[in-house]
Amino acid sequence: MPFKSTLPAMLAIFLCAACAPPQLADRSAPMQGPTAPKRYPPPPEERATPIPARVIDLAGNCKRTEEDGFREEAMVRVSHNAVETLTWKLWVSRRGSCHFDLDEFKQVQQTPHIELHAIDGSGCKLMVWQDPRRITLAHARCEKHCTPGIYEQAWPVLFDPKSGSCAEIR
Repeated sequence: MPFKSTLPAMLAIFLCAACAPPQLADRSAPMQGPTAPKRYPPPPEERATPIPARVIDLAGNCKRTEEDGFREEAMVRVSHNAVETLTWKLWVSRRGSCHFDLDEFKQVQQTPHIELHAIDGSGCKLMVWQDPRRITLAHARCEKHCTPGIYEQAWPVLFDPKSGSCAEIR
């Protein structure tokens, strides 16, 4: 029975290892373990490529109701990056709506994207830009233009640049 003869030797090795003097930490090395995370090189910064400036001419009229109850009605007229008409209302199911009208905004930028600021000083801004597939009308910091509690679900409206109707989302 070789097992019985090796058991005392293994027990002696285990006890000697348990009695070994502790290793002193190298204080010049950075801490590792649960108190300090491992330091990995930061990931390379990935930046979205900017959308190139384009001359936007749009006679947009988008009326759409989605399966989830989201609904939008937007009419926008843009000529050589100057907004001439803008009326936009969107509904988030039956929970509330947002409304934007050109009379409440002032255009402050034409390129590389169109930007309009609310004249009430609220910080709300509307932006229009074009990529190869669509023209986007979006908003930022416009909670005051919406029913309380729905702003996070208020999405931009997308226009087909050729027809001016609602762009395909999928």
